[in-house]
Amino acid sequence: MRSKQAKKRTIQPDAKYKSVKMARLIGRVMKDGKKQVAQKQVYGALETVAEKTKKKPVEVLEEVLKQIAPKMEVRSRRVGGAAYQVPVPVRGARATSLSIRWLVTEANKLPSKTYHSFAEKLTAEMLSALNNEGGSIQKRDAVHRMADANKAFAHFRW
Repeated sequence: MRSKQAKKRTIQPDAKYKSVKMARLIGRVMKDGKKQVAQKQVYGALETVAEKTKKKPVEVLEEVLKQIAPKMEVRSRRVGGAAYQVPVPVRGARATSLSIRWLVTEANKLPSKTYHSFAEKLTAEMLSALNNEGGSIQKRDAVHRMADANKAFAHFRW
């Protein structure tokens, strides 16, 4: 267990759209400290999705993350020597964090033969999330199913 609560880090908004969520997405996409490469990919993907949906890139990102974000999740709780999966509601910051993580990992899983750049993969995953399908939505649904299946242990919530 932690002796102290971890401090929340303040994240600076990205330069182009002044959005903290955009900055978090860029940070998650970034590899080996190459932020400019990550920015180019994320901005390219968002502008492509924005053209197709006829909305602003920031609005598109907000909508995608809201679509993917889980409402409930399970947390392990030990009671009398047995570990129970207890369903708990997901807080706002954690929901955003999970949705960004799932979006990037599921975009990475898409085949490189079909999509030539990460920007194309991210575009495809965002569009499928807006249509309520794709890997990130499946991940969210799996978490919801798990929480629903363990509803009987809800009284162990702390």
